[in-house]
Amino acid sequence: MNQLTLSKITLNDIKRVVQLKEFGSRSYDWTLVDNIELTPREQTRLTELESTLDADPVHLLNESTIWARAIYPLLQLSEQDDIRALSGVSLQATYQNFSLDGIADGVIGRSITGRIEVPYIVMVEAKRGIEGQNPIAQLYGELLVAARLNWEVEERGIQEVFGCYTIADSWTFVRAIVTEIESDRPTLTTEHSREYAEKTSAFKILKILKSIIQHSIQ
Repeated sequence: MNQLTLSKITLNDIKRVVQLKEFGSRSYDWTLVDNIELTPREQTRLTELESTLDADPVHLLNESTIWARAIYPLLQLSEQDDIRALSGVSLQATYQNFSLDGIADGVIGRSITGRIEVPYIVMVEAKRGIEGQNPIAQLYGELLVAARLNWEVEERGIQEVFGCYTIADSWTFVRAIVTEIESDRPTLTTEHSREYAEKTSAFKILKILKSIIQHSIQ
């Protein structure tokens, strides 16, 4: 059995264990969120975030600072009832011919006593500089974990899960459909949103987060 570590996984690793179908950046139905309403509190907080980020040299800050000042506050705003955003979440799942394990930078999902029971959105914060690498493979691995974990709860043959990777204050969302989960080689189909800079698109980012959550819990 192939044992894959999320922090070291490559796109070739992904292609060896699943059938991968990728669709590029464009406006998909799930990114059209003008109908999502924001509360007065959310609007006020978003305005404050955009103002703070506008004054910060974001690309000169380290990842931990950006996560604390820009990324996680938006994740928190998306919380509702038992849906929580957690950082540094351990993920592990086993398919027929491979297993994946590692740490997700962030996860939004149904949380029971401080742990994620059902992940709806998984996140990768891309490293920059000499340690930097393309975040897509790691995100695909996390999406496969989320799909398997959700399948174990719901046992639906087709699993729809979402992910996001951030580079500085820019967000890119990914919708994933995982099918044939019990087969020797499942199929992973992905759609990528365009890139959203939080300095100018914080309202749009939160609406997408809220839309994904509303869709996931239906």
